[in-house]
Amino acid sequence: MVKVLGFTVDDQTRCKHYHSDIDVIAIKFYCCNTYYPCYKCHEEAADHPIKVWPPQKFGEKAILCGVCKTEHSIAAYKDMTSCANCGAKYNDRCSLHHHLYFAAT
Repeated sequence: MVKVLGFTVDDQTRCKHYHSDIDVIAIKFYCCNTYYPCYKCHEEAADHPIKVWPPQKFGEKAILCGVCKTEHSIAAYKDMTSCANCGAKYNDRCSLHHHLYFAAT
């Protein structure tokens, strides 16, 4: 089972910052190879600054569906609106924060 650090409020990776029905992903941070529900959780819990994923690593599995626990590559996730495995809808507003996780291509 993949461990998610931070301030989760349920077993589907919702956190104290983002906890709507569709806030069900966690992101593996490039800087520490650790899953957190969001950048705010990382900022509050980790002892280091965030480093974004470089484009040449977008094939890496770094997105966790909190519903079915499937890991997706960054490249696949950036084209998804829901989990390819279980169909859980993802929050499309997460794309507003992509620059905090992924370098521009």
